[in-house]
Amino acid sequence: MTKIRLVFGLLLCFGWVQAQDDAAEKAQKEAEKALRASTNLTYEANQELTANDFVGAESEYRRAISKSDKNAAAPFNLGNAYYNRESYGEAFGRYKQAGDAAEDKAEKHKAFHNMGNVFMKNKEYEKAVEAYKEALRNNPDDEETRYNLALAKKMLEKQQDEQKNDQDQNKDNQDKQDQKDKNQDKQDQKNEGGDNDKQDEGKQNEDENKDKGDQGENGEDKPEENQKGDGDQKKEQEKKPNEGDQPQDQKQQPRPNQLSKQQIQNLLEAMQNEEKKVQEKMEARKVRGQKVKNEKDW
Repeated sequence: MTKIRLVFGLLLCFGWVQAQDDAAEKAQKEAEKALRASTNLTYEANQELTANDFVGAESEYRRAISKSDKNAAAPFNLGNAYYNRESYGEAFGRYKQAGDAAEDKAEKHKAFHNMGNVFMKNKEYEKAVEAYKEALRNNPDDEETRYNLALAKKMLEKQQDEQKNDQDQNKDNQDKQDQKDKNQDKQDQKNEGGDNDKQDEGKQNEDENKDKGDQGENGEDKPEENQKGDGDQKKEQEKKPNEGDQPQDQKQQPRPNQLSKQQIQNLLEAMQNEEKKVQEKMEARKVRGQKVKNEKDW
């Protein structure tokens, strides 16, 4: 009984293994069939591309790619078609797809070489250097890839120098602008200080003029010689009290266009004297002009 179970188990195991082998073989055959179909579509797409039928070729390449992911030629050729039409973004995507699908180093080399070319077109020289290096790892003897790698390194160095020069120039420009701003700030502060000084000076002069005006009117802070002269004059007036009825500082000053009381009195007296003289002259004329009556003796 035990032997029967053992034999049965072995048969089951053998049958399972056989089934797995059959499934793998079937899958392999289907993959090979799909690859052949994809290859045929690729050939047709190549013919249409040669006939300048890009739309037809693009459609056939896409069908070929969908048939098998083992066909590296279809995405690679489609990438070339995009590259020649300067559609570098789409070309790069197809080259990368070809590199992933490639199983031998020759196909990988071509895919990475062309990826490097796309990077060169986009002036992404650092990425181009890495792509060409990967291409040479798969085919170290390709002189074209080696030349492109040297060119990419040279362009990368030039690009880095230009970027450094631009950074230095920008820094110099920024430093100059900062210095210019500082100088402008200093000039503004200086001008502002000068305006304030002028305002203060003008205010000070105004105050001084005001003080001088007040002092001139009040007669308090006159120059030294004027103060001395006023003092001497006052002393002289004190010495001669009979020259005026009142002290000098108490004498009433005449108003403009108005006679003083004394002047009015003098004027009235003069008028009275003049009138008196006129009356005397008139009386004298009356006496001289009177007729004399002649009396005759008859």
